[in-house]
Amino acid sequence: MSPPDAVHEDPVFGTDITSTPLPMGMTAATPVPDDDRVTPTGGEVAGSGNMASQILHVFIENKLAVVGVVIIVALILFCFVGPHVYHSDQINQEAVLNNPSNSPPGKDYPLGTDGTGFDILGRLMYGGQTSLFIGFASAAVATLFGVVFGAISGFFGGWIDALMMRAVDVLLSIPTLFLLIALVTIFHASELLIILVIAFVSWLVPARLIRGETLTLRIREYVQAVKVMGGGRTRIIGRHIIPNSVGTIVVFATFQIADSILLLAALGFLGFGVPAPGTDWGSMLSAGVDAAGNGWWWQIYPAGLAIIIVVVAFNFIGDALRDSLEVRLQSR
Repeated sequence: MSPPDAVHEDPVFGTDITSTPLPMGMTAATPVPDDDRVTPTGGEVAGSGNMASQILHVFIENKLAVVGVVIIVALILFCFVGPHVYHSDQINQEAVLNNPSNSPPGKDYPLGTDGTGFDILGRLMYGGQTSLFIGFASAAVATLFGVVFGAISGFFGGWIDALMMRAVDVLLSIPTLFLLIALVTIFHASELLIILVIAFVSWLVPARLIRGETLTLRIREYVQAVKVMGGGRTRIIGRHIIPNSVGTIVVFATFQIADSILLLAALGFLGFGVPAPGTDWGSMLSAGVDAAGNGWWWQIYPAGLAIIIVVVAFNFIGDALRDSLEVRLQSR
């Protein structure tokens, strides 16, 4: 026989109200969950969408990152598509002998010409191709080698880890710019050499970062389970250690592109950049500084602004990626 309904007096209207007994463990103050909210085991409300959509959502929330992406896309189109729209010869020196050298911006030359008669606007596109290509390529090589080196060092540990990390410490103790200049001076300068040289001085940081991630990941339960099941070391590193460090890898690679462009600009400014007839933004900036002393001011700001804009844009993107891949932000 069911218990009778409870009767109590309403404190506001003073009338008796019949109520049905509440379930065990629930009081009148317990809020009733909405029908459209699904609460999984553990008490947390289930998030909408998968991890990729959450990362994209957090990334888009960062307005500076969106601006950075727009800037990078615009620069890539400017450097690689622009020469097909705005035609100028940037390779054949004889073709520009009839052009006025050190000509200020005007109708025929929107950004003027440099001391050799090259159109600066076309030169900015041509040098941007080299700067962006070397920046992306050297960052990719440095990240790939550093990730593999750091993962191996952290996974094996012991004397192997100590020996590999001491090699990293020795290379880190050498000034980066000095090492760059020494390597470029010893070997014949070329785009391939500059990519390898910049990568050679840049892989040290990701190696230390991934080594630290590996020291944490190698003791996780799923890694121990793979070992028990007979999984080899190569499989553990390639299928479990490195993929679970992808957040650190992506963030570093983004920042490294900006650093590589700055290193190339430093080499070009010091006269160790891409050999002629090629050019890069650093070499253009160096020539612009010399020309500015003679009153030819229009030769210094195009390359300088391009370097600043692209580096700041990549830093905006790197900051947003770091926030997007943060676990605490993914679960909010």
